[in-house]
Amino acid sequence: MPGVIAAGGPETAAAGIAILERGGNAVDAAVAAAFASFIAEIGVVHLGGSGVAHLYNPKSGNSLVYDFFSNMPGLGGNPPSKMDFGEVLIDFGETTQSFHLGRASVAVPGNILGLCQMAADYGRLFLPTLLEPAIQLARDGLHLTEFQASTCQLLEPIYCNTDGMREIFQRNGRMIHSGEKLHIPHLAATLTDLAQEGEQLARNGRLAQAIVADQQANGGLLTATDLETYQVRKVQSIRLPYHEYEILLPPPSSTGGVLTAFTLKLLSRFNVGQYRHGSTDHLRLLFEIMAATSRARPFWDVLIDSKPAEEAVSLFLDGDFEQVFYEQVQASLANKHASLAMPEPKGPPDTSHLSVIDGDGLAVSLTNTAGESAGYVVPGTGYIPNNMLGEADLHPNGFHSRPAGQRIPTMMTPTIVLKDGQTRLVVGSGGSIRIRSAILQVLSNLLDFGMSLNDAVNTARVHLENGVLQCEAGYDAAAVGELEMMGYPVNRWQKRSIYFGGAHSVSRTVNGRLVAAGDNRRGGSVATTQ
Repeated sequence: MPGVIAAGGPETAAAGIAILERGGNAVDAAVAAAFASFIAEIGVVHLGGSGVAHLYNPKSGNSLVYDFFSNMPGLGGNPPSKMDFGEVLIDFGETTQSFHLGRASVAVPGNILGLCQMAADYGRLFLPTLLEPAIQLARDGLHLTEFQASTCQLLEPIYCNTDGMREIFQRNGRMIHSGEKLHIPHLAATLTDLAQEGEQLARNGRLAQAIVADQQANGGLLTATDLETYQVRKVQSIRLPYHEYEILLPPPSSTGGVLTAFTLKLLSRFNVGQYRHGSTDHLRLLFEIMAATSRARPFWDVLIDSKPAEEAVSLFLDGDFEQVFYEQVQASLANKHASLAMPEPKGPPDTSHLSVIDGDGLAVSLTNTAGESAGYVVPGTGYIPNNMLGEADLHPNGFHSRPAGQRIPTMMTPTIVLKDGQTRLVVGSGGSIRIRSAILQVLSNLLDFGMSLNDAVNTARVHLENGVLQCEAGYDAAAVGELEMMGYPVNRWQKRSIYFGGAHSVSRTVNGRLVAAGDNRRGGSVATTQ
């Protein structure tokens, strides 16, 4: 099957292409690539995490979101007398951030169940075939890329937290370096069992039993009932017109999809292409649009806590509500002064994304994460759990405050753009709250400014954080200076950074050619087959 993939590493992309060459479709390729990424991109994702995937079939015109993000644990169990929940501080250079790890940081994982469900519903090949690339990587090991090695080194306090983690990530008492071989003991056997048993391995099989036994023995919250009853949600896309295009975005549990939809509705009311890209006027518009969304977010947080999800989305994206913010943006642009931006909680950068289109136009946009990991390996399995309960941005009301069984909100926003019913762009990103600004700018660069896909992905980006416009290295210094003179708070970055996301994207051009672009901020890699 012809097709193209963009992903966070060469082995991930190669796994997807190998499956296309064996007759698989885009869903098969995405599933195989995702399982491979849990080894090849071990600096940012793990098997024990969760994700969101977005599918579109141009032959039927149908789209579908697979929500396999994490639930709160604790169903059918009692809290331990002492929880395993410790704090670590990670130095990101520009800032430091606190995370929590241990057994009580582990939320109900969705990766295995979600990927297996996608393959069963829409794949052409059987699961054992899809797992072959990942099993080979787990069995043979791989030489770590520079980006993955540097990310592991960044997270050293977590990745060297226990003996099991040190066995994987340390070499002679120091962190693994780029080019050195990574091997995860027991993981090949676990993946081989998964190929034979399917999702039951993670519901009540050997893997599930090992996870729960470890939790019960070491101060965790995850129960057998959590794993047995977890459901992959299949929900309809948010479909949004944008000039002559249609943009498909994920609904809740994706907070990112709803907020991105709101931002795009505002942006669509301006003739963005009239500006020179990166000019002062363009930067001002981006600032004001992002600031308006930050002011709208508290209304969303109230709606989603008080209304059914579908009703909350409808009210938040209502034209009358959006009109208020559009008028505020217009007033700020006319008066040439910065409007108020509301602070949003910081989030971690540890997320990965992949995008696939096959020769039939079937598109898959898939984002997953394990947080930074819980800092340990389940004995005898090679399975590294997530620490979704240890990320403060996911729990604004306090750690462990949500009820057991509730889906945790996420900023993941796997996105698909259509033109005349045909797939035009598949995009998504890692980077927590920077996911939205990354996707917004890739979309606008391609659709408003007519950039090539590579330029749309890899041109310098901006992000509004706490009222300050973060400007990545590469923006016009004179334009940024003029913006500052108008009173806009600006922070100039001296280099490109993973802070600004990792929007690995694929596109079908107007003449039907399939192209791909890896985001070079996050080790992006692409592969194509004819």
